[in-house]
Amino acid sequence: MSWIASHLVQNEFITQINGISITIKREDKLHPIISGNKFRKLKYNFTHYKHINARGVATFGGAYSNHLAAVAAAGKKLGMPTIGFVRGEELAQQARNPTLAFCEAEGMRLYFLSREAYRKKEAAPSVQEIVMENQYTLLAEGGTNPLAVKGCEEILLPEDKGFDCIAVAVGTGGTFIGLLNTCFTQQHLLGFDVVKDQKVKEWIAQESGIHKNYTLLDVPAAGTYGNASDELIHFINAFYSQYKILLDPLYTGKLLFGIFALIKNKQWLWGKNILIIHTGGIQGIEGFNIRQKQIGKPCIIH
Repeated sequence: MSWIASHLVQNEFITQINGISITIKREDKLHPIISGNKFRKLKYNFTHYKHINARGVATFGGAYSNHLAAVAAAGKKLGMPTIGFVRGEELAQQARNPTLAFCEAEGMRLYFLSREAYRKKEAAPSVQEIVMENQYTLLAEGGTNPLAVKGCEEILLPEDKGFDCIAVAVGTGGTFIGLLNTCFTQQHLLGFDVVKDQKVKEWIAQESGIHKNYTLLDVPAAGTYGNASDELIHFINAFYSQYKILLDPLYTGKLLFGIFALIKNKQWLWGKNILIIHTGGIQGIEGFNIRQKQIGKPCIIH
């Protein structure tokens, strides 16, 4: 995947609060569709699939999955068929939300799984049957595997050495491990755990080895995974109004929300010069807003 506009990835200074400088690495500008950590995770995976002449790629995701959208777009770009196993069999009979409509427009075939089957992932009989019938290669949910970690190891550059703290949202853990493998000795890696998966925490602890200079935090007032509190939406809108940087409500929005709260409450402990990784995810906002309107909640303005 050589179609990366790497010159667009810049460190953008945002503000200084209570003597602490905040800079954002604009990974969201890597590619107009396959942006942020999704590009990083898919880069070497799709290179491998082309090398082995894979028939196609099958993967997993929720109804608003950034990962599914990125895999669909990458597959179309590289001429490789894709299948998406979507959590929620009830969605098969509903009008497609913008994310799933995009996936189908990019040529991805969608199969809707019950929540029980989705929990089993590749072990579910229905998944095994479809994968064997098509002879596709399976890619884990979120795209996290050793090749994804390799791609995420390319996020930090030599010029990032001057930052005291590298901060990122944590989902399946691949981006966090890639950063952990490459951040400089004096830097503290701070992860905001938005999914709260104990297995991810255990994997990070296992992979960290002798490098223990990291912390995982929750964002208690931002809403559970897949949801967003009204307070978070108001923060995202205010942030966009002031800095003209759009944040997604599931990952980077919660990351910035947590950092700003810690600094303003004088609870920040990790140095005075922060580099925040914007991992993209903007494609899901349209669908998120549709759901917010349906339940009478505030929307993200952009």
